[in-house]
Amino acid sequence: MLGSSVEVTYGELNRASNQGAHLFRDRDIKPGDGIAIWLPNHAEFLKITWAAQRSGIYYTPISTFFQTEEVTYILENSDALLLITNAELLTRLPAAFLEQTKLDILLLDNTGRDPRRPDPPDYPDWAAERSQYPETPISDECEGAEMIYSSGTTGRPKGVRFPLAFAPLGTVSQLFKTRIKMHALGSDTRYLSTAPMYHSAPLRYNMMVTRLGGTAFILEKFEAEAALAAIQQYQVTHSQWVPTMFVRMLKLASAKRTQYDVSSLRYAIHAAAPCPVDIKQQMIDWFGPIIYEYYSGTEANGSTAINSEEWLSHRGSVGRAIHGEVHILDDEGNEVPTLESGTVYFANGSEFSYYKDEVKTAAAKNALGWSTLGDIGFVDAEGYLYLQDRKSFMIISGGVNIYPQEVENLLITHPRVSDVAVFGVPDNEFGEAVKAVVELMPGTLGSAELAAELIAFCRAKLSHIKCPRSLDFLPKLPRHPTGKLYKQQLKDPYWP
Repeated sequence: MLGSSVEVTYGELNRASNQGAHLFRDRDIKPGDGIAIWLPNHAEFLKITWAAQRSGIYYTPISTFFQTEEVTYILENSDALLLITNAELLTRLPAAFLEQTKLDILLLDNTGRDPRRPDPPDYPDWAAERSQYPETPISDECEGAEMIYSSGTTGRPKGVRFPLAFAPLGTVSQLFKTRIKMHALGSDTRYLSTAPMYHSAPLRYNMMVTRLGGTAFILEKFEAEAALAAIQQYQVTHSQWVPTMFVRMLKLASAKRTQYDVSSLRYAIHAAAPCPVDIKQQMIDWFGPIIYEYYSGTEANGSTAINSEEWLSHRGSVGRAIHGEVHILDDEGNEVPTLESGTVYFANGSEFSYYKDEVKTAAAKNALGWSTLGDIGFVDAEGYLYLQDRKSFMIISGGVNIYPQEVENLLITHPRVSDVAVFGVPDNEFGEAVKAVVELMPGTLGSAELAAELIAFCRAKLSHIKCPRSLDFLPKLPRHPTGKLYKQQLKDPYWP
């Protein structure tokens, strides 16, 4: 665990996860039941998830960025029997909830808790409780699964649940095998994990690397220079990123950015959001042709992938299908021709459901059982998929469909822009008008002149109707550490 310098050996992980499995059984948590984990990155995180994984239970990691209402909703909706958290986070839960809940609660150490907050009730300590149990496997070991909730950027979070087969420990999916082969993962892998483990991709990749006997170097929180230093110091071979991390690293001062040796890297994997073309080109120029992208979701309903060589001849693509089959459908559910935009669906991917929400599960699927994450895109003649935006983010201005992602991808390349969001606001003439909200680079002040400069920068490269008609500045955009932007929070003040 980078930052705290805590090392966990495989022997320790095995012993601790066996103890955790015994603890779960002793508390009557059986295969098919669930627990919740509400923690930042911590050396105990994988001990807890592996204890659950080998117990045949569902484990639900909860974002530390979620607010009280979101957390209590997840705890109730998920049917978790046990919550493992820390004292600081526990103070966010209302006293009434804690008094009424039937949740069993265990606390991790109180490192970093705010001393101004009142002490929580005297809940048992996770590690102390776990240490009382045997270090040998439980008698009914079987594979469990993560049950992750969407980040709730539109509406309440949705719990993504996969059916459990209670298969013997060591049984893995075909998608798991595909990723191992695609990214050459093995016991010699030295993996840099840059994002919070309560997010699906970092959790799944850390579980995959440890299952294979590789070494995981986990950042407690992402900082651009610290990530580069870690690659050099630990001779990292594999790393995982989101596009906003690429932007942060590229906008470091040149002398600072280039002082670190990243030549040990064989795979720099990115996902979670489409990467602006210019940003990805700069990363390939810097890291070399080792940038690998995949498109998928927590639902794992399908996936595409692309390597650097393919991307250089299909700039902007997120690749071809490696799991499931891609179909592009119009609003009436009909398949559209090559190069025509529509909603992206996958056929024959993984089965999933949104837990206790048949309506949302049904809305994500069509009559043939194909499923969608709500993204808009098109495929070319070779089957490469190009994403344009989320359907819910599309702006309709004067009858013209405008995809904010295209504008955001351009504005982020301006040297004074640190982050940007584009969305529609009410307009009496056109229905909606394009609005940009910008976070500037440190030391840069917003002004009417700079707003005009940024709009002109956009108009020089894109059709004027796509470009912002107005632009505001904010000190910080509401972005999750995984890169996901809480765009609805930005839109709400502009809409009555």
